[in-house]
Amino acid sequence: MLISTAYAQAAGGGTTEQLFGFMPIILMFIVLWFLMIRPQMKRAKEHKTMLAALKKGDEVITNGGLIGKVTKVGEAYVTVEVARLSDAKSGEGVVEMQFQKAAVQTLLPNGTIKAI
Repeated sequence: MLISTAYAQAAGGGTTEQLFGFMPIILMFIVLWFLMIRPQMKRAKEHKTMLAALKKGDEVITNGGLIGKVTKVGEAYVTVEVARLSDAKSGEGVVEMQFQKAAVQTLLPNGTIKAI
C-alpha cells in the first residue's frame, strides 16, 4: 500500500555508455598533458642540452642570481669567476666559486657582463 513495487533495470547500454562516462576524465588528462607536462619536459630537455654544451669562457646566471664567467667545467661541477679586482693581473684578486652544473640557470651572450 505505501511501498510501491520496485523493478530492476536490465543491464543495458554497453561499452559506448561506459566510454562516454570516462570521456571527461580522458579529456582532462589530454588538456593537462598539453598545457603542463609536455612544456615542462621540453624545458628540461633544453636545460640539459645547455648544461652539456657549457664551456670555458661562457657567461652564465646561476639559480641564486650570480652572474659570472665559466673558468672550469667538470662532470658535475662548474667553476665560475664572479668578481675580478681592477688591479688583478695573473689571476690574483679573482673570486671564483664552484657550483653544481644544475645550478646554472641561463647562458648569456658573450659581452653581457661588460655591458652591465
